[in-house]
Amino acid sequence: MTEMRLDPLSGRWVVISEARSKRPDAFVLHAERLAHEPLKPCPFCPGHEESTPPALVTYDEAGAWQVRVIPNKYPAFEGSDPFVVENRGPVFTVGSAGGIHEVFVLSPDHAASWPDLTDEHAGLVMIAVRDRMAEHATKPTLRYSQAIVNAGREAGASVEHPHGQLMGMSFVPRELAEEQARFSRFTARCLLCTTIEAEESVGQRIVYRDDDVVVICPYWSSVPYEMLVLPRHHDPHLHTANDNDVAAVGRGLRTALKALTGSIGDVAYNLVFHSAPYRVGEPFHWHVHVVPKATTRAGFEMGTGVAINIVSPELATQELAAQLVT
Repeated sequence: MTEMRLDPLSGRWVVISEARSKRPDAFVLHAERLAHEPLKPCPFCPGHEESTPPALVTYDEAGAWQVRVIPNKYPAFEGSDPFVVENRGPVFTVGSAGGIHEVFVLSPDHAASWPDLTDEHAGLVMIAVRDRMAEHATKPTLRYSQAIVNAGREAGASVEHPHGQLMGMSFVPRELAEEQARFSRFTARCLLCTTIEAEESVGQRIVYRDDDVVVICPYWSSVPYEMLVLPRHHDPHLHTANDNDVAAVGRGLRTALKALTGSIGDVAYNLVFHSAPYRVGEPFHWHVHVVPKATTRAGFEMGTGVAINIVSPELATQELAAQLVT
């Protein structure tokens, strides 16, 4: 059973999902950090499709799948329940956790993570994410879908084969609601359109740019080599974005991650895709957060909520952009 419980200290919802503990290598023990053994055989490699639930959709080429979307065997969210809150005591608040949990396998190649993809294939992955979000948007009980990629054990991946996850939820999570509020409080036009213009005017934190996408190390970076991937075309929703903008963000992510790998090596990272809730539009501008796991979040950060970043975004930009110079 999955349920959501409200933390009265932070105001954040916590998902209680005991089924997720049954995943392979669900727990990271200190002694295992240097001796993690990958699953054999890999359930996401071609020829082992029977190890996963049947595909929801595949994107094929010459009779072979290139991107595969499947239901998650250990879903954090499932069912069609709407979001309903119940108080079971003075500090015991619980909510329903209806939703959808899917996995998108980036490539049939076990070793091909996002920076290894071609521009065309990276665009295909983004189209798969866009299409599945569009499908989620048709479900009346779903309000928001969160797409993520956890690359590496330190970033939360329990299967080595590169993949991402898409979770459709019956509520809007606080992190996204807070971003919406910041867009609303910004007195100029779009917060991220303005960010693109401001960064291009100073030219200190742009890792990559072309006619369709801009990659920056944001001025407010909280971890070393943090990046934002921003489509130039303003659209609050990823699920309604056109093919050109979606492919451009896939290309921008591939370029950003290739630069990251060239700068500091095979570091773990998280990709977090933010889009406006389905039945809410402006003000918002869909975007992707690139969060490398180059350092560890320690007690001060957890106790205060104040990040300590040991690499300035200006220095990070210089190092990342240098990897793209041919």
